Amino acid sequence: MNGSRRTLVLFAVASVLFGGTFVAAKAGLDYFPPLLFVALRFDVASVVLIGYAVATTPREGLLPRTRGDVLGIVATGIFAIGLTNALLFVGQQYATSAVGSIVFSLNPILTPVFAAVLLADDRLSARGSAGMILGLLGVGLVVSPDPANLLAGGFGKAILFAGAVSGALGSVLIRWADGDLSSSVRTAWGLPLGAGLTHALSRAAGESVGAITWSGEALLALGYVEVFAGAVAYIAYFELLDTAGPIRANLVFYVVPVVATLGGWALLDETIAPTAVAGFLTIFAGFAVLGSESVDSTAIRRRVPGLRASDTPVRTEPNGFESD
Repeated sequence: MNGSRRTLVLFAVASVLFGGTFVAAKAGLDYFPPLLFVALRFDVASVVLIGYAVATTPREGLLPRTRGDVLGIVATGIFAIGLTNALLFVGQQYATSAVGSIVFSLNPILTPVFAAVLLADDRLSARGSAGMILGLLGVGLVVSPDPANLLAGGFGKAILFAGAVSGALGSVLIRWADGDLSSSVRTAWGLPLGAGLTHALSRAAGESVGAITWSGEALLALGYVEVFAGAVAYIAYFELLDTAGPIRANLVFYVVPVVATLGGWALLDETIAPTAVAGFLTIFAGFAVLGSESVDSTAIRRRVPGLRASDTPVRTEPNGFESD
C-alpha cells in the first residue's frame, strides 16, 4: 500500500471510530459515571494495545530511550488521551451530542495555533486555510445546532472546549517531542498513563463502581469505546499523526460530526436535518480544497527575504500544506 493510500485508510478508520464515540458515549452515560466510564475504557484499551505493540514491535523498540520518547508518552497520555477524553465525557452530560461534536470540531482550528508556536515545519497555506474554514462551516451545517442551545449550558460547553484545546495541544506536543518510538508503542505507554489519570480524577470526584448500572447496552457501549474507539482508533490516529503531521491528522475531527450524526440516526433513531446534507457536501468541498495543490506566496516571501514568489518554484504538500 503506497503512502497516500495508507494515509487515507488511517484517516477513514480514525474518523469513523472516533465519530462512533459520541454515539456510544451518549448511550453509555446513562449507565456509567463519566470519569469512571473513561477510566474503564482505557483499562481495557491499554491491555489490547500493549499486546499489539509487543506482538508487532522488536524488543529494542519497546522501551523509551530518549527525552523525546518520554515527552511524547507524557503528551499522549496526559493531554491527547487522558484530559481530552475526561473533559469530553464530563462535558457531554451538560450538552447535546450535536453541540459536543461541533465544539470538538474546533480541534483543527486550534491545532495550527499551537503548531505555529511549537513547530517550524507545519504551516498552513492560504488555500489550506480556506479549506479548513469550509470544513468548519460544513460541520456547523451537519449538526445544525439551535442557537438557543449553543448559548445555554455554558459550563458544559466550556468543559468541551477545554477538551478540544487539550487534544490539539497534545497532538502538537507529540510532534514537537520528536521521539523515536513508533506511534503504536508510544500510545501503548500513553494509555495506561491516561487510565491512571482518569481513575485518579474519578476517585477525586467521588465516583464509584457501585454507581454503574450493568446491562447489555452498557456492556456494548463500554466494549465499543474500549476496543474500537480506544485501541484501534488510537493506533490509526497516532500513526496518522506521525505520517501526516498534527494539522492534517486533526482534520479527522471534521468528519466526526458526520459519523456521529449518521450513527445517531441509524442506532438511536435521531433525525437528520436537511441542512446536514448540505453540510456533508460542504465538508467534502473543504477536503477537495485541502487536497489540491496550492502555494502560499506570502509565506514563501516571508521565509526568504528579498525573494519574489515568481522567482522560485515551490513544492506544496497535498492537502494545502507547505513543504520546506
